[in-house]
Amino acid sequence: MSQYTQLTKEERISLSSLSKSGKFNQTQIALQLGKSKSTISREITRNKDPVSGCYNYSVAHKQAKERKSVANKLRSKIVLNGELEEYILKNLEISWSPQQIAGRLKIELNCNKSNSLGLKTTLSHQTIYDFIYVIRPEWKKYLRIIGVKGKYRRKYGTKIREKLREESMKKRIDTRPEIINSRSRLGDWEGDTIVGAEKTIHILTHVDRKSGYLLADKAELATAEEIQRLTLKVFKNIPKTKLNSITYDNGVQFNKHQDTEQKLKKPIYFAFPYHCWERGTNENTNGLIRKYYPKKTPFKNITQRDLDKVVKLINNRPRKRLNYLTPFEVFRKRGLVALRD
Repeated sequence: MSQYTQLTKEERISLSSLSKSGKFNQTQIALQLGKSKSTISREITRNKDPVSGCYNYSVAHKQAKERKSVANKLRSKIVLNGELEEYILKNLEISWSPQQIAGRLKIELNCNKSNSLGLKTTLSHQTIYDFIYVIRPEWKKYLRIIGVKGKYRRKYGTKIREKLREESMKKRIDTRPEIINSRSRLGDWEGDTIVGAEKTIHILTHVDRKSGYLLADKAELATAEEIQRLTLKVFKNIPKTKLNSITYDNGVQFNKHQDTEQKLKKPIYFAFPYHCWERGTNENTNGLIRKYYPKKTPFKNITQRDLDKVVKLINNRPRKRLNYLTPFEVFRKRGLVALRD
């Protein structure tokens, strides 16, 4: 059973179920499915969810079907024509790029010199790249770097690679120190945005994990640049002793997290995708804001002053987990105070 074989739909469903249970390693899964360990390992590596990093049946089956579809098209164009495949390899070996090969084929076709290859239409350089990466990966060693590093090394699946690259730059929540998880100090924040009916206007929220103290700012544009600007602005007024870390959702509006982290000189972590419970403090507080601004509420006419009034009400709301002190009292380390105007 050493040879790799494609899994069926039913086998992928079983693999997904066994993987998610956490009770079986790849060797045990292979035995249950009657496959080799290398088959299971390759299936998980090739078809796992590029965002979560986990093996999910629906994602795996979709990616396998797309890859098979591309491979079939490439086979019909190149693989079935042995002389054409040999022509591509011969010129790759002498350092021709796929662009040069495709361009030369076009000239030869126009000059009626490609009849020996049985070629009736030209090939694009993209088809040759796809052919190499999907059908003949051992030929990748012949590809040269052109311009920006890696620009033409691979086109098929570049979106997946970009997502993986972005994910690799994030500190995940499971790497946080235990002191953050224990809520034993002030200054560990959770952040997210609330979306208005317009979709383009958001409310940026940060909530202290220990006290529940809320900071909220209206973002006229929900871009990474605007979110970073507001984040730096709001924490500029927070004492350094009360800013130790931030944990965010996975929205693209937090894509400038590395630069933000560098400027704040504090670590920024991210919850796992679709794990909203990992930022429960922030999710619950956003729910309190939604009582004032229900879903589908346009944020266009809400001013920062209006939002500040809502924040003040929430921060002066007694909490059972705080022994009925308010977030304001705990965060500011003040005794019982009257509700502010």
